[in-house]
Amino acid sequence: MADYEDVRYEVSDGIATITMDRPDVYNAFTRETVLELNDAVRTARDDDGVYAVVLTGAGDGFCAGADTTEMPDWDRQSPEEYGAFLWIIQQLVANLRGMATPSIAAVNGPAIGAGCDFALACDLRVTGPEGIMREGFVNVGLVPGDGGAWLLPRLIGESKAREYLLTGRDIDPEEAVEIGLAVETADDAVAAARDLAIEIRDKPATAVQRTNALVDPEMGFDEYCRLAAEYQWECVTDPEHKEAVAAFNEGREPAFDREYGD
Repeated sequence: MADYEDVRYEVSDGIATITMDRPDVYNAFTRETVLELNDAVRTARDDDGVYAVVLTGAGDGFCAGADTTEMPDWDRQSPEEYGAFLWIIQQLVANLRGMATPSIAAVNGPAIGAGCDFALACDLRVTGPEGIMREGFVNVGLVPGDGGAWLLPRLIGESKAREYLLTGRDIDPEEAVEIGLAVETADDAVAAARDLAIEIRDKPATAVQRTNALVDPEMGFDEYCRLAAEYQWECVTDPEHKEAVAAFNEGREPAFDREYGD
């Protein structure tokens, strides 16, 4: 297992928990933090013993965005240098979105700027009582360079997304649930996210991953049908499908032949 400085990576019972671990700055990230996060997400993605991923932050925050005290003076950098740094952050969003294994953001505290985008890039979100989400880029004279203006409209609709993007307002936990951005608000967001991960883990894994891949608002219907037929055949020939059907017919819980990564 990789030895990270700013990230904790743990696997238990088939669930990988990736924790941004800079609690003194509400898990604001540096370049090294994002490199470690990218590696951790790829590690979870490539582990056949991981059936769901929980992304969260240590202490009282999810992620406060970039740690500006650790960043260079960007106006002295070239556009290429700045673009190279931004690309690393964009890759984390892309890696989260492109992962077939379902990901759940446990938004235990403020998720600000790029930190908000990390939560949006996950497949599902659970918020804690202090788990506000704020794009906030416009408040400091920036645009959502990490994917927020692409992600948010697809999750909550264009008009509502513009409201939050153009005003920099907070999305509080209760409103996040109301507008469909979060599954639920819980006193312990990490525990609730893990419960949700366990519920997903206990379904046939191939069906879960292929269903996750089919949820793509950019996909045309013809392409969807082609992939659905391909994935359905893969599921039909999967032993976990056969066990799930047998368990249903016999009125019992399925017993899948699998080993969880640890």
